[in-house]
Amino acid sequence: MAQLKRLVLHCTATPEGREVSAADIRHWHTDPVSKGGRGWKQVGYTDIIHLDGKVERLVDNNEDAQVDPWEITNGAKGYNSTSRHVVYVGGVAADGKTPKDTRTPAQKQAMEAYVKDFHRRFPSIPVVGHNQLAAKACPSFDVQAWLKEIGINQ
Repeated sequence: MAQLKRLVLHCTATPEGREVSAADIRHWHTDPVSKGGRGWKQVGYTDIIHLDGKVERLVDNNEDAQVDPWEITNGAKGYNSTSRHVVYVGGVAADGKTPKDTRTPAQKQAMEAYVKDFHRRFPSIPVVGHNQLAAKACPSFDVQAWLKEIGINQ
């Protein structure tokens, strides 16, 4: 068990408007490489924010400030044992490759509520984008600027 040190925001890196299911993510992350997956023992995210704003739990979490072994997800290499990861569906333009903030109004509202609730419970734990931990475009928007827009100063 480790102390929770950050909430990491992600995108599924899928084209704008294309829904992704929990089953899709489980396939991508946990199926063997021979079956098109990554062969991980666990998915990369605790929760997914769907296009309609519905938040779906992918991995059980007791919502405390500890990361128990059974709560660890594979969202950002080198940071997983001390992070919680949440993903929104989208993050890529219709061409399937250009990073783009594709959050729907419902996703923005759900993400704001999610992050504000997290920040209320854990005000000293920073919220970051995956791109702040690795050389990636994910989550395809500037998390720190967005946090200021919604009134969170960390």
